[in-house]
Amino acid sequence: MNASELQKLTDWLIDGGRSRASPKSFMAETCERMVAAGLPLWRVGVFVRTLHPDIYGRSFIWRPGAEVEVGTVEYKILESPDFHSSPLIIVFQQGSEVRARIDDPASKRFPIIEDLRAEGVTDYVALPLPFVDSTVNASSWTTKQPGGFTNEQLAALRAIVRPLARVVEIISLNRMAASLLDTYVGNRAGERIMGGQIRRGHTETMNAAIWLSDLRGFTALSDRLPAEAVVDILNRYFDCQVAAIKKHGGDVLKYMGDGLLAVFPIDEYVGDEQQVCGHVLEAAHESRASVADLQYPIGDAVERFRFGVALHVGRILYGNIGGGNRLDFTCIGPAVNLAARLEKIASQTRRTIVASEGFAGICRGGWSDLGEFPVAGFAKAARVYGLADETSAA
Repeated sequence: MNASELQKLTDWLIDGGRSRASPKSFMAETCERMVAAGLPLWRVGVFVRTLHPDIYGRSFIWRPGAEVEVGTVEYKILESPDFHSSPLIIVFQQGSEVRARIDDPASKRFPIIEDLRAEGVTDYVALPLPFVDSTVNASSWTTKQPGGFTNEQLAALRAIVRPLARVVEIISLNRMAASLLDTYVGNRAGERIMGGQIRRGHTETMNAAIWLSDLRGFTALSDRLPAEAVVDILNRYFDCQVAAIKKHGGDVLKYMGDGLLAVFPIDEYVGDEQQVCGHVLEAAHESRASVADLQYPIGDAVERFRFGVALHVGRILYGNIGGGNRLDFTCIGPAVNLAARLEKIASQTRRTIVASEGFAGICRGGWSDLGEFPVAGFAKAARVYGLADETSAA
């Protein structure tokens, strides 16, 4: 064991491991420095729980000579027998160390030990990574050294884990903040907020395709069904759109009851107007098919659903708007207002997908001219287009 190298590693961790910006490179350098200091590591894992609607936690696995593997686990792992028989659950729940020597009969209570034995592992230890807020995450350390870890090596691991936990916590908090912003305000808005665009009035103009949709008959649906069923229906209904919107480059900005506002920025990084509007129309086709396939059993009946979406393109003002210190990162402007009016026209004409003259003119082909319609708040009537494969009676 090289005490000098271990101290250098400890100092580097206390300093925040700042020479490595990404979690993967930080994990790799930490483990490589430990090996260089004389710790005979084979497989190292760091397991961190997170705040995310779909993901329970993330894992980082290091092996000598291999790239760090980053994985995610969903909440269903909480129902997995393997998880409940893992040493890690003891660490998570009790915050205590777990050691399992491969040649110790008592270690057989952990199924993972047999898998490690097949790799030639001789010793396994799981150590808690306590965070400042008292939550506990976990790390695991294995070796192929004959006889397992020595007492000196275990002491070194326990000493390293304390400053390691601080850096892991900082990385975890940064990612958690970004993840929560992505979840609640969208990816592009989240990036801007994390980048410091947090003051009221911080806005920018951008050219974008605009998507505004709502569920047909939602008020009547809410009146006759239990609130829990309505929430479940809304979640499934939004799933029909969000996957397609994100797949084709859009960013969901807001849910408004049964309404959804999304934007597809147009710039040199994602494509010109024709390319972006083409992606938007593809997303609309996919969403229409998904909503048409959506069924929800209520007693002996099965609910079917219809929705409408208005597509427009134009300049929008994008940024922080609100009162006092309660802000919303959203978009406003005449283009957004027109999209909202077009969505009402889609309902009036019983169309699923309608587009403004500007959008239909950019994304040519497959449109029917539905005529001009007066638009509340606008001096001029708007010419509206519907898909040629739909009819007003659809």
